[in-house]
Amino acid sequence: MRPVDRVIAEAERLLARPPASDGHIDLRWKALIDVADFVRSDPDDVWRFVLRWGTADDDDVRAAIATCLLEHLLEHHFDRTFPLVEDAVSNPRFADTFCLCWKFGQSDRPPNAGRFDRLRKELAERRARGGVRGGVQSA
Repeated sequence: MRPVDRVIAEAERLLARPPASDGHIDLRWKALIDVADFVRSDPDDVWRFVLRWGTADDDDVRAAIATCLLEHLLEHHFDRTFPLVEDAVSNPRFADTFCLCWKFGQSDRPPNAGRFDRLRKELAERRARGGVRGGVQSA
């Protein structure tokens, strides 16, 4: 089994469980940080994982996916990832996930930053019309 597959399998196992409620570190976030180690080397594998869990019912899981993985895929692989994001935001939960991302690296460069901002604005407008759940965070 490839290292990326092993790390993703462990993250999948942990995400399928409820979060720790005893004040201990949530191992789910740590598992996602471990997956993030593969953003540069295995972006397609990480994207498939992001697409699956970026629509989770759990707001905390979506926040972790956004901040630990999706924004870093966009940071390092913007041209490859952003068109996939544009398709995925048709799912309201994934739209929420994207809206939690900040711009770094490639996503903060013109004209990428403009594309990023336009999509966030479109999602905010859709939400205002009642078409998207959740919030849109300003960057």
